[in-house]
Amino acid sequence: MWLRHDAMAGVSVFLVALPLCLGIALASGAPLYAGILSGVIGGIVVAAISASPLAVSGPAAGLTTLVSAYILSLGSYEIFLLSVIVAGVFQLLLGILKLGAIANYFPSAVIKGMLAAIGIMLMAKQMPLAFGYDQPGFWTSGLLNLFTSGNITEFSHHISAASLIITIVSLLLLVLLHRPFIPAPLLVVGAGILCSFLSGPVALQPSQLVNIPSDIFSNISVPQLDQLFSNWQVWKAGLIIGMLATLETLLCIEAIDKLDRHNRITPVNRELVAQGIGNITCGFLGAIPLTAVVVRGAANVDAGAKTKLSAITHGALLLLAVVTIPFVLNRIPYASLSAILLVTGYNLTKPKLYKNMFSLGWKQFLPFVLTIVMILLTDLLIGVSIGLLLSVYFIIQNNFRAEYKITRTVINGTESELIKLNSNVTFLNKVKLKKALDEVPERSLLTIDGSNCNFIDYDILEIISEFENKAKDRHIQLRTIGIEKVNVTAIH
Repeated sequence: MWLRHDAMAGVSVFLVALPLCLGIALASGAPLYAGILSGVIGGIVVAAISASPLAVSGPAAGLTTLVSAYILSLGSYEIFLLSVIVAGVFQLLLGILKLGAIANYFPSAVIKGMLAAIGIMLMAKQMPLAFGYDQPGFWTSGLLNLFTSGNITEFSHHISAASLIITIVSLLLLVLLHRPFIPAPLLVVGAGILCSFLSGPVALQPSQLVNIPSDIFSNISVPQLDQLFSNWQVWKAGLIIGMLATLETLLCIEAIDKLDRHNRITPVNRELVAQGIGNITCGFLGAIPLTAVVVRGAANVDAGAKTKLSAITHGALLLLAVVTIPFVLNRIPYASLSAILLVTGYNLTKPKLYKNMFSLGWKQFLPFVLTIVMILLTDLLIGVSIGLLLSVYFIIQNNFRAEYKITRTVINGTESELIKLNSNVTFLNKVKLKKALDEVPERSLLTIDGSNCNFIDYDILEIISEFENKAKDRHIQLRTIGIEKVNVTAIH
């Protein structure tokens, strides 16, 4: 079965993963070998521990912006690797504590907004490489000056014509070739190498080509362990990376399970254990963090994989390629990789996504848009938190209904009110119930009937008990049916 199905599927996934590993490392601001190593660890270590037959793990485009920001803010790549270890430990604990269902509690609108914002940032980061712009400050001193000063000539001096041609050709291949016999990313890389040879007088500079040293394993960065307990920023970064990697992984696993023709369900807690061990390994060996990746998993399914041996095969092939043919990898233009990531970013934030979210109504669309805007203005954690708060507000508003009915009658000149509690009365009803009790007129008869309730929240019982004292002061005759008394004096 391995030779007939999983071996060929492993080769297919390897061809898709190779340019993506390089491109994601490039977008993350990490050494290029770090992307390859992440793919190797995802393919061999994670797949060996995981119980998923079809999922494939490796560096994820969704983490690029976060990784890039933390490499800069933490000061060095060696310190950043500590946060990868922390992220792995966090995932490992989630799996051991059987908290894999945590992703089910994040609203879909917020998750889609998070991915769309990542797509926008990913595309923005690739623009300088797509143009071959070789100066810092592309968005400030580069492209924006083109519109403010009109100095097109000066701007064009810093653009590589060869890079621009390669980007255009690559984008055309990616857009026009949806399901070729050879994976489109591999065709893009091949076309980029060919263009770099044929560019003649406008040839690419060495800085515009991939550079993987032949002695790659002698240049691997290792984590600066002495900073682990003295730098609290490492822990903050690790927890955020761990949370996002966990969400991406669980969403990917759910998507890949739906593609499985045999309807096999992946145990998510074991998957988190596998991902945690994988990211701990990444941190110690100098690789960028990994997740389960939809693109590779889908390619694995399309190639006819049957078991996780296909993922292990793809990891072994990545390792073999780095060791034996680095001179081939070093002919890949950055422009080709930027084109692949531009399309990847676009797929995360397609106009169709915005149209679909708008069609679902404001209660879905507003958290979606707010999450995007706040992530772009602040950072990923703050943006997701604000989007989540808005979603929770809508959820509470949606589920907030008066679980009681008020009936008013007049008997022998005395006003009588009946508050009949229905079904489940929770703390969400506190405000309206308090208001209803305050509006009961003086010298009246009030009956609160809870005989038909399945559940009455303690907060509601406390409000009723507190109202007994007010009722005496206002000469209200209070009668309760089927309601447990609460000792309010003991509380205070």
